[in-house]
Amino acid sequence: MKHLLSVLDAKNQLWNILDEAEAFKSGKVANKPLNGKTLAMVFEKASTRTRISFEVAMFQLGGFGLYLSTTDLQLGRGEIIEDTARVMSRYVDGVMIRAKKHEDVLKYASFSNVPVINGLTNLEHPCQALTDIFTIMERKGNLNVQMAFLGDGNNVCNSLLLIASLVGMDITVACPNGYEPDFSILKKAIKLAHMSGSDIEITSNVSEAVNGADVIYTDVWVSMGDEDEKAQRIKDFQDFQVNKKILKIADKEAMVMHCLPAIRGQEITEEVLNGPQSAVWDQAENRLHVQKAILNILLGKG
Repeated sequence: MKHLLSVLDAKNQLWNILDEAEAFKSGKVANKPLNGKTLAMVFEKASTRTRISFEVAMFQLGGFGLYLSTTDLQLGRGEIIEDTARVMSRYVDGVMIRAKKHEDVLKYASFSNVPVINGLTNLEHPCQALTDIFTIMERKGNLNVQMAFLGDGNNVCNSLLLIASLVGMDITVACPNGYEPDFSILKKAIKLAHMSGSDIEITSNVSEAVNGADVIYTDVWVSMGDEDEKAQRIKDFQDFQVNKKILKIADKEAMVMHCLPAIRGQEITEEVLNGPQSAVWDQAENRLHVQKAILNILLGKG
């Protein structure tokens, strides 16, 4: 694995990532495998979990995470991505980018001589998806589960479709008409699902999606960049809220997931977010452990 730009880049390292994440979380890795290594962390979008988890991960692995806002870089005043990538490759051992456009991260990686990690783009959120299956494994003991994703077919949903199709996990996406996942991603997921045995469905029927589900996943209805559509989105998604009524349709031991931040009273209710079936806070913590594994594989094992 040269870079982690998409979930598909982790195809051959997926189980190694999960195993190493478990080792890091359980404290089985006592040394500092990234001693002296530096990760440049480039942020075009605001962040809580991505910034903190990567920065802490690098520190605990013996390395250093360098926070860089695009407004602090010459990118903010016209330097092209190619030049920034070429120069930064000579200073650091790896780069994590949280960007608006997926194409920008792909371009950066094509001119970088060091590993590049997608910390989020408009198309995918691979670190989140890897964390999600780690959390499901931790809670359920296996990935032989049915996931129901309710809401916007956004970057998180796209990455969940890809990772589910890789590991053979069934997933149903329930979204309003016009908010379906990216078509090119869906085509790739369906093709992979034929090989793995995963069942993938897209529907606008919430009850159908949630019926008997082992995992219920949701995300914000108004993602960064969609603020101008807020009123319309809230109206369109009002029947897709994760609440107690929804939990009654799912399996009685269903776990609830949310990648955060959560807008209580919109995509999820307070009683569910902090209820006994919520795995949200473990899910958030696991970003740290999974990203340690990703960093160690990309930066520490050459």
